[in-house]
Formats: sequence, structure tokens, C-alpha cells
Amino acid sequence: MSWDPVRDLLTMQERLESLFGRANPGWVPAVDLAELDDKYLITIELPGLSRSDITLEYAEPLLTVRGTRPPQECNPERYHQLERGQGQFARSFKFAVPVAAEAITAEFADGVLTVSVPKSAVDRRRIAVS
Repeated sequence: MSWDPVRDLLTMQERLESLFGRANPGWVPAVDLAELDDKYLITIELPGLSRSDITLEYAEPLLTVRGTRPPQECNPERYHQLERGQGQFARSFKFAVPVAAEAITAEFADGVLTVSVPKSAVDRRRIAVS
């Protein structure tokens, strides 16, 4: 497994917050956010979830993805390693330019959620200065 500094920092933050009683229950799925000429493309890794476990909501200016991964059914007396997150998660995204909320689409296949967020057509025109 390659070193992922972001994952390690998130894990450290979660552990420190739990020491001070501020831990958020749940987990943080990995996300890629790309900006193309005409849209934003969000890819979220959600292995083990089904479509019914995921909700998307757009309330300007935020797109929020929420979901729940049920606890593992295996209940051994003791885990030797437990890295897969479980419980609730939420990720929110704010975009630099206006988006066409009515045209947002989402596809879920092979444990990967892909959300396409089209940019709004901006009416640009030159104004003569007199």
C-alpha cells in the first residue's frame, strides 16, 4: 500500500478529536474533484454501499453527498486490523462558479459514485464605455 499523507492526516485528526470528546462518528470516503471546461466531475469511492445507502442534495451553494455504511457483520472477539470506515459520512462541495443545479447527474457503479455538475452558461457581453 502506498503512503497517502491526506488519509494519514485525517486519521490523526480523528484520533486527536476523539481524545478531546469532539470525534465525529462515521468515516470519510476518498474523493477526486476535477474541473473541466464545462463541468465539475466528482468521483467518490464507496465500496460496499448500494444506491439506497447514498443521498445527494444541492442547496446553493453546496452539493452534499451523505450515506451510511452498515457495521461489519463479523463480530470476532478482537480485530487485528480495522481500517474500513463504517457508519455515516457526509461530504460537501462548494464551486467557484455558478452551476446548473437542475442538470446535476450521478452514476453509481462498482462502488464508485460519479457526480457530474455542469457549469451554468454565463451570459457575457462587452459593454461599451462612453
